[in-house]
Amino acid sequence: MTDLPKAYTPRDVEGRIYERWLAADVFAPDGAGSTADPDLPPFTIIQPPPNVTGSLHLGHAQRTAVEDLMVRHARMRGHPALFLPGLDHASIAAQFVLDGILAREGASRQSLGREVYLERMREFVDATRTVILGQQRRVGASADWERLRFTMDDESARAVRVAFERLYQDGLAYRTEALVNWCPGCRTSVSELEVVPTPETGSLWSVRYHLIDEATGLPDPGATVTVATTRPETILGDTAVAVHPDDDRYRSLVGRRVRIPFVKRDVPVIADDVVEREFGTGAVKITPAHDPDDHATGRRHGLAAPTILADDATVAGTGTAYDGLDRYVARRRIVADLAELGDLAGEQPHEMVIGRCQRSNDIIEPRLKTQWFVRTEPLAARALDATRSRRVRILPERFEKTWEHWLTTIRDWNVSRQLWWGHRIPAWYCPDGHVTVTADEAGPRACDVCERPADQLVQDADIFDTWFSSGLWPFSTLGWPEETPDYRRFYPTSVMETGYDIIFFWVARMVMLGIHLTGEEPFHTVYLSGLIRDPDGQKMSKTKGNVVDPLGVMDEAGADALRFALIHGATPGQDQRFGPVKLENARHFANKLWNATRFVAGARPSTIAADAERRLPDAAKLGPAEQWLRSRAAATVEAVDAAMANHAFGEVTRLLYDAIWSEYCDWGVELTKIRLADESLDPDEREATWWTLVEVLDTYLRLLHPVMPFVTEALWAAIPHRATDPELLIVARWPGVGERVEAIESAVESFLELIRGIRNARSEARLEPATWLAAEVVVPTTLGPEFEVLRPAIERLARARPLERRLTREALTVGEGTLAIIAGDLEAVVQPPVGSADPAAAELDRARMERDLAEAEAWLIQARERLANEAFVSKAPPAVVAGARDREAELVDQVERLRDRLAHQRSTER
Repeated sequence: MTDLPKAYTPRDVEGRIYERWLAADVFAPDGAGSTADPDLPPFTIIQPPPNVTGSLHLGHAQRTAVEDLMVRHARMRGHPALFLPGLDHASIAAQFVLDGILAREGASRQSLGREVYLERMREFVDATRTVILGQQRRVGASADWERLRFTMDDESARAVRVAFERLYQDGLAYRTEALVNWCPGCRTSVSELEVVPTPETGSLWSVRYHLIDEATGLPDPGATVTVATTRPETILGDTAVAVHPDDDRYRSLVGRRVRIPFVKRDVPVIADDVVEREFGTGAVKITPAHDPDDHATGRRHGLAAPTILADDATVAGTGTAYDGLDRYVARRRIVADLAELGDLAGEQPHEMVIGRCQRSNDIIEPRLKTQWFVRTEPLAARALDATRSRRVRILPERFEKTWEHWLTTIRDWNVSRQLWWGHRIPAWYCPDGHVTVTADEAGPRACDVCERPADQLVQDADIFDTWFSSGLWPFSTLGWPEETPDYRRFYPTSVMETGYDIIFFWVARMVMLGIHLTGEEPFHTVYLSGLIRDPDGQKMSKTKGNVVDPLGVMDEAGADALRFALIHGATPGQDQRFGPVKLENARHFANKLWNATRFVAGARPSTIAADAERRLPDAAKLGPAEQWLRSRAAATVEAVDAAMANHAFGEVTRLLYDAIWSEYCDWGVELTKIRLADESLDPDEREATWWTLVEVLDTYLRLLHPVMPFVTEALWAAIPHRATDPELLIVARWPGVGERVEAIESAVESFLELIRGIRNARSEARLEPATWLAAEVVVPTTLGPEFEVLRPAIERLARARPLERRLTREALTVGEGTLAIIAGDLEAVVQPPVGSADPAAAELDRARMERDLAEAEAWLIQARERLANEAFVSKAPPAVVAGARDREAELVDQVERLRDRLAHQRSTER
């Protein structure tokens, strides 16, 4: 056993503990310090890889804490537990950061060239990766660092090439021109996840297009159709005007042609159901190359789709004076020119949602680009079957509706990105346009179609969407496509924990690719975490100034306090609030446990050697307090096991907080202090009491370890262990469920309620807390033995002396100023010393009892309503229904006794 300092200082404990874990090699399932049972199935969590350029935020900390909790729990249950850490190369995010650094140096991606730029990126990543890894360790992640993976390492690169080659060979990967989300700032297409919908107030312009005179073929100055648009610059790419087929205003115009201003292009007026007659004028311009709806309309009607914007969002290829202008400069010029021509019919404010790039904040531009796509419909069908058949469970289950919606309306996946940092698409093109795809790192030897030699082939310049390599993460990290020992042992994995906001962008793709490429679902459970918000429920952001730095929190309160605060109250899929109150409560909890352990360690009877091995207390020597402690610990183990099985980790922390703080520290330790201090007591009984405190404390330290690993590890070293225990708590066994003695629990709870009742009565009567009160209590015969044993502790904790036992209510002494207490099966009166009571004590006591009566009556109404519910009575387990009936009977008795006591008190006041 080790001695504990008087005060708990996390920074003096946590670093030292983590180094002990590393030195003992306990994180790896096959490490030298592992105590795993090889006959048990492995438990595997592949960490969702944080961005290599990032730093720890509260979301990272919360998710790491939850993942680590599950892994530590499995490890203590004897499973070979693998927590495999990783880092994401964060393609677009990393380029955005490095491009900013280069800009400050007066350089750019283009000025460096691809190879030099990538070398600079590798140097940058090598310098930043240690930051996030060190921060993960600060949180206490018990990850197998020897198995650390990076989404750009050689193994991941091979997995990406093999996966794409197989998809191509299976007819699931193809290249075509399609509309994509284009970021002019990042100069690449981006995923839907990287587009931030932003409500803004813009303008809606009404523009006159002149109809073509069918006789002359020229625009008719007096015949126009007015269209509404929020993007006048895209007029240059219009290839039709659309109206609703049932709109009588325009029925006669369908089939005629109009002249597009500035480009002098004549386009048809078409009828299409997509048009909303109530929007603007009811006639809309169609720009197939720069709007998703217009693109679909264009394809239905066979319209041309000219592109009028370059990669940097300048106007290009229109043959007009606007070429070379930024899109918004061109917009202003076009609006002004339309006004000058007399064809600007109006302008009005318009509320709309603009898509902005998550990285650069540039407004996203829909553009036609030739890209690689993955055909998703057949992959989605198998992913849907996995959840419908319950081979994959999503927690909480309500997100299965979201999953169903997305996967039944899924579109093909654009996997091309016009960036340099990432996995380059392994596709080569010959001068004749033939495509060759290969997983060979050296590239193809010749064109697959015409057999032109490799030196005449050019590799695709694009890289893969980050989500493509991330979609392979659960199995590429274990060695796939090779049949490695890790892949055979740990795949499929167990749980994938991630944020609910990327259930489609990442989780769905992992399941789709996992099933197709490995033939198995990559995990059996998806645990979705919510967002961390501020105490007012607001989303944390730098602009609001409400961001909490977890590193600062850990410096101040410790990693355990942060972990407990982030898990306590958490529910899968629900956002949770985080603030100083939660953190302070968690810090106090750690301190409370520290102080309780110091007491236990210091209260060892002199008859027990300092280096004694832990042994079971002698059951024959246990008093009711000790029996109650053991029974309550058994109940807590059972409840925690159930909560863990249901992934209700917030409930786990609630159960442990109540058991440790309230039951063990506030009551158990205080009740047993009397016996430990009683030198007249049989030494065997004192030893039994101390061993009970040690046993129950050991149980609670084991249960709490997955949540608060540092403080529990430190405290466990300060109490005796069994001969079969390992040196470290992290690899000790999870406690089994002990025997519950509900009769003793009920008896002791009655006496605890009596103590609380006397304390409350004292407070309500405004008596000094230190004042000793004479008390009489009616104790049923069934509770007599327990009362006699606990009498000294009750006297001390309630400050009630003498504490006399009565057998009936009628035997109680009731006089002026007497305070009455109803406490479960017990009824008591206390008599304040003469002159010590507040003059209004009787009135205050009556008010207290009236409140108690009102509360008991309310509980009774609820109990009766529950039993009157036929669904509850018929469907609930018989034991639960019986418990509800017992509770109703208790409440009936309590209400009757409170009414009697109040009636008696009122009669004596008259």
